[in-house]
Amino acid sequence: MMNLSEMNTLQQLLYYYRENAGYVFEQFTRHFLISIYGVLFAAIVAIPLGFWIARHKKLADWIIGAANVIQTIPSLALLSILMLGLGLGSDTVIATVFLYSLLPIIKNTYTGVRNVDAALLDTGKGMGMTRMQLTYLVELPLSLSVIMAGLRNALVVAIGITAIGTFIGAGGLGDIISRGVNATNGTAIILAGAIPTALMAVLADWLLGLMEKRLDPSSKVKRKR
Repeated sequence: MMNLSEMNTLQQLLYYYRENAGYVFEQFTRHFLISIYGVLFAAIVAIPLGFWIARHKKLADWIIGAANVIQTIPSLALLSILMLGLGLGSDTVIATVFLYSLLPIIKNTYTGVRNVDAALLDTGKGMGMTRMQLTYLVELPLSLSVIMAGLRNALVVAIGITAIGTFIGAGGLGDIISRGVNATNGTAIILAGAIPTALMAVLADWLLGLMEKRLDPSSKVKRKR
């Protein structure tokens, strides 16, 4: 049985959604696009870089270490640093998401490529495959599920980071949460922004998890059996 205060908060939450459905959807879409753009740009850089360091192992520790250093910088501090060069708005948040997404994608790509069975590569070489053919026909398919796990981690983190973009005028669901924090008795408004943010992260993780399982070579073997 809910007490009166819980009923009031729930009623306020439902009222806010009913009166501001268009605004919430607009901020939800903006939040998701900022997150996905940052992760996609990171993937364009990090996946080829992961393949490259898998073949130049001596440089792997340096590059992964540099990505680790970026990861240790608090997100609000990194936003503030980038804001000096990029100004206010969504571009700065996308750049922040880009930098935070590098580590999981580079690390998982590197791990996935390094774990490809050397015997398969030798077989490909024996069949006359070029370096490019080995990459696209052997290494990429076999490491794709591990790379997807890195993208999955990066996107979930990105959704959380994008929420603080409200402090530099980037919009997104963080705007709703910020309004609730600044309002008197704004618990319902905070929840109105926090619930869609959490749902977005859970759904993104679930969908990419399904893709990861489908791309896992071992799962394809099991389905055939």
